[in-house]
Amino acid sequence: MAARAGLTGWLRGAEEIAGAYCAGILNGSPADRDPGASHEMAVAPAFTEKTDEQRAFTEMVRGFVDREIIPQAEHYDHEDEFPEPIVEKMRELDLFGVTIPEEYGGLGLDLTTYAMIVEELSRGWISISGIVNTHFIGSYLLMKFGTDEQKQKYLPRMATGEMRAAFSLSEPEVGSDVQGIKATARKVEDGHYEINGQKMWVTNGLLSGLVFVLVKTDTSADPRWKGMTCFIAEKEPGVSENTGPYAGFTIPPKIKKMGYKGVESTELVFDGYRCPAENILGGEEAGLGQGFVQMMDALEVGRVNVAARGVGIAQRALELALRYSQERKAFGKEIAQHQAIQFKLADMATQVEAARLMTLRAARLKDAGERSDLEAGMAKLFASEAGRFCVEESFRIHGGYGYSKEYEIERLYRDAPLLLIGEGTSEIQRMVIGRKLLQRHKI
Repeated sequence: MAARAGLTGWLRGAEEIAGAYCAGILNGSPADRDPGASHEMAVAPAFTEKTDEQRAFTEMVRGFVDREIIPQAEHYDHEDEFPEPIVEKMRELDLFGVTIPEEYGGLGLDLTTYAMIVEELSRGWISISGIVNTHFIGSYLLMKFGTDEQKQKYLPRMATGEMRAAFSLSEPEVGSDVQGIKATARKVEDGHYEINGQKMWVTNGLLSGLVFVLVKTDTSADPRWKGMTCFIAEKEPGVSENTGPYAGFTIPPKIKKMGYKGVESTELVFDGYRCPAENILGGEEAGLGQGFVQMMDALEVGRVNVAARGVGIAQRALELALRYSQERKAFGKEIAQHQAIQFKLADMATQVEAARLMTLRAARLKDAGERSDLEAGMAKLFASEAGRFCVEESFRIHGGYGYSKEYEIERLYRDAPLLLIGEGTSEIQRMVIGRKLLQRHKI
């Protein structure tokens, strides 16, 4: 509370200074005014990116990140160990129910506030934001497309983090071409659906309690996307080979990765896994054949989420560069005093600010119920590339020390490339953006 009061005082002081400055310009001598202006310029109200509620939440999360995540991220990254103690504290902070409505035990906040929270978490370690990301997409799918029974069954436990969710599109032979998936589900005599096939690159694949999985229920559908259905596949969290009602659902050992460690990325193997018809997202009558549309809708908000992660890692890279450049000396002075370094810092800061504004605009459009597919794609493309750029520039500023595991930037350098690939590569984003632009401006 003291910190928040201090920040409020600082903001109030800044507003007073700005007001005095504007008053001086508007009421001062002619020499103080713009000689090209024929009329006095109106004074706009003070600009603020965040509401009081958003500021309170982001301050709380930033404090948590500085205390609990940044000091421990190196350990969990090095050991490739799931950060269970950190996740438990995230549960206490209600971070798994940020966007879930209050009636189901969540906080009921909007996408914009969620994006701000994700930026702060990613500033600490993007693996932590990944744990929340797939869970958020699962809850979004339920909130928008789920039946009342599905919402009542899953959302209260998801809001507390007791049950965590994953979602799955990609397969060993299918990445960007989602319509090319080969996993199938067919209805059997007792009314259940039998799922067979493999899935790939599933974050939270092992420790989740349910997976929103896209499979084909009509292999002859034309166009192909009309034959796809999303199933809510339940399983035992942390169990590699499920038995009993979840038999036929296996999670092989986690994939070893260059970065994005600590959180597991896995394959999923379905071999005769039986899923009740009521676990089709939206119910059998309304949800059969609608999986592709549902998943693409979820990816739209997912791209805002990835953009926020790009902003977070870029922000941290900038912070590290600013600190190191003022500590390191070369040629008799701090390297921050060299113009070459200042140019790098300027480019980094500019990209961070631009990426943040694009991300928040896409989120606010979605919250307002307006079309945001184009803006979400732009934000994801720019922010993920900005994350890579800022990390690499910070790495260069650190010089040889940046290559050492003793410095945090080394971890960021391994983590940043993930954002260029996840939930649509930069190349796919450009394709989507180009098509959407032509659709909106068709002549």
